[in-house]
Amino acid sequence: MIKAKAIKPVKIDTRSWKNDLLMNKSIYLLFAPILIYFIIFNYLPMFGLVMAFQDFNATKGFFGSTFVGFQNFIDFFSNPSFLPILRNTLAISLLGLFVGMPLSIMFALLLNEIHIEKFKKTVQTISYLPYFVSTVVIAGLVIEFVSSNGIITNLLVDVFGIKRQNLLTNPSYFWAINLLTDVWQGMGYGAIIFIAAITSVSSEHHEAAAIDGANRLQRVIHVTLPAIRPTIVTMLVLRLGLIMTVGFDKILLLYNPSIYSTADVISTHVMRMGIGKAQYGYSAAAGLFNSVVGTVLLILSNAVSRKLADTSVY
Repeated sequence: MIKAKAIKPVKIDTRSWKNDLLMNKSIYLLFAPILIYFIIFNYLPMFGLVMAFQDFNATKGFFGSTFVGFQNFIDFFSNPSFLPILRNTLAISLLGLFVGMPLSIMFALLLNEIHIEKFKKTVQTISYLPYFVSTVVIAGLVIEFVSSNGIITNLLVDVFGIKRQNLLTNPSYFWAINLLTDVWQGMGYGAIIFIAAITSVSSEHHEAAAIDGANRLQRVIHVTLPAIRPTIVTMLVLRLGLIMTVGFDKILLLYNPSIYSTADVISTHVMRMGIGKAQYGYSAAAGLFNSVVGTVLLILSNAVSRKLADTSVY
């Protein structure tokens, strides 16, 4: 009797990038425009970092400009405005992080407690709208409202008795004005991911807590918040990585020389020195410093998150 030989299954080497490309070519085709975009607008411009080590001259180009080593960095760090702009950058970013993010979480939690669907969707829609308004329009409204005869100025004069003035000419008020506009514009949009995380929390856990006698606040503290902790930690890590990247466009539209002491940040300083004074090498050095610090913060915050909370971005 002839025994049939067992047919061995053909093993496909999925580790080969060629096989992976053939098996998932439609996915790679969809990804191609994104890859091309990042190569053109994010990676190719990185060649311009060579300006940070040159006394760059636009007429001579990259290969004709004089190499000066770290002199641009020395000029940036020894500049009297370095510490003020670093302080402003960190202060504005940290205020947005430790005030704006908790408010987005609280807003998401409160929205989750609304059980009238039509009212809930209406509130959500209204809260999202400011995010899609142009920054130029937002800045124009702020400038008008805090002018010497603006609505907000009149309210503060009548209620708190402050001196009538254009609030955007007083350095003491800029951080508060910028924070309030950031919260108003971004709180609803920032709550989207937290709302999605909350909706994925099992209702059985809430039911079990309710049976044990937990009220709504206790269920939020002991059931909802622990369940969405990975999402909160992930968003926190990402925000910490962007801590050196402040809302450049809005600050540029709002600030003026009279409030540079509290409004000028690294990105606006780079723009003013690079475009306004044509100090391209100096501006490239300042921008590179900003990017390196942001990258280091991202790596450190991700490592701390992985160690303490067992959650990380990568």
